[in-house]
Amino acid sequence: MKSEVTPSSDILQSSQEAELATETDTQEDVFNRILKANADSTQHLREGDIVMTKSRSVIGCSDRSCFWPQSSDGIVRVPYVFSPDYDEAQIRWISEAMAEFEILTCIDFVNRTTESDYLNIKSGKGCWSHYGKTGGGQIVSVMKQGCMWKGVIQHELNHALGFLHEQGRSDRDSYVKIMWEYISSGNKGNFKKSNNSNNLGLEYDYSSVMHYSTNAFSNTPGKATIIPIPDASVPVGQRYGLSNLDVAKINKLYNCNRCSTILDSPSGSLSSDNYTSKYSGNGTCFCLIRIPSKRVSLQFDAFSLQSSTDCKTEYVKIYDGVSQSSEVLLDKTCGTKSPPTVTASGRTMLVEFVRGGTGAATGFKISYTSVKTPRTT
Repeated sequence: MKSEVTPSSDILQSSQEAELATETDTQEDVFNRILKANADSTQHLREGDIVMTKSRSVIGCSDRSCFWPQSSDGIVRVPYVFSPDYDEAQIRWISEAMAEFEILTCIDFVNRTTESDYLNIKSGKGCWSHYGKTGGGQIVSVMKQGCMWKGVIQHELNHALGFLHEQGRSDRDSYVKIMWEYISSGNKGNFKKSNNSNNLGLEYDYSSVMHYSTNAFSNTPGKATIIPIPDASVPVGQRYGLSNLDVAKINKLYNCNRCSTILDSPSGSLSSDNYTSKYSGNGTCFCLIRIPSKRVSLQFDAFSLQSSTDCKTEYVKIYDGVSQSSEVLLDKTCGTKSPPTVTASGRTMLVEFVRGGTGAATGFKISYTSVKTPRTT
């Protein structure tokens, strides 16, 4: 699916469909939240939130032993257990953060049964993780008070999958300038470049959920420690979760065969590949619409898919959330009659497109926007 977005003219206040009281200060990005939560942590952390492993002298490894194994069906299953300390809402919020990995990549977080290597997700002091698979029950700390945001959870899970901070890439000096004069000597090690970083042949991502904030570890209020170059106005870091490049990196590192994209502007459009032309081939693509605030509303501007009994051959299906287990807003739909406008209950909507071979269909074009949440009485 192809997409176009309309940029926001200002910073919008986020709503929080999971109704967690902690999701309030949306103007603060992921890494600043992590540093605040880790201020009182007794864990020895590198780069603010990475636990060093005794068997590794550096953050990284020279082979694929850091990575979780891929099954013969192409899925990378990562077993986990939740601490009993979490309540139902907190488990739901962590699970939703996991669900974005599962729909956009071949990573599948599964409840542990007898696996010897697994993630032990618990409310420790702060937000932190080990780098990659370390063996045994490795802790991912998602503290109940301070870490319960989707972007923070995904940041720590990404470390556990084997990803470092974006500004630690070996080529970072071509994209950002580190302002060493505003970094205390004890924190300068947090800005080291990694000589063994795997950049995967993909471009630098200022909006990665793995990027430091502009003022990370600053010793002078109001002074940035990271400045984008050549354009210092480029936004750095973000608040809402995985970026498209984060997804691309996971899919490339783990050899995922997944067609997926994220749309995260307040409004925009998407269309099937080669829209207006006949297409061929089988496949399934997902588009996650994740807007900053209000509710997602989607309408079909054009629609032409192959007709079949119960739309088994090809179809569009839309979910009210981030996964195929979310409530269905539009069930399998095909043919030439445009479906009705659909509106989500919150900020996220998932579009599934199954393409079923050859035919005379030309595909579809969709536009979406944000609408106000109805007042409750």
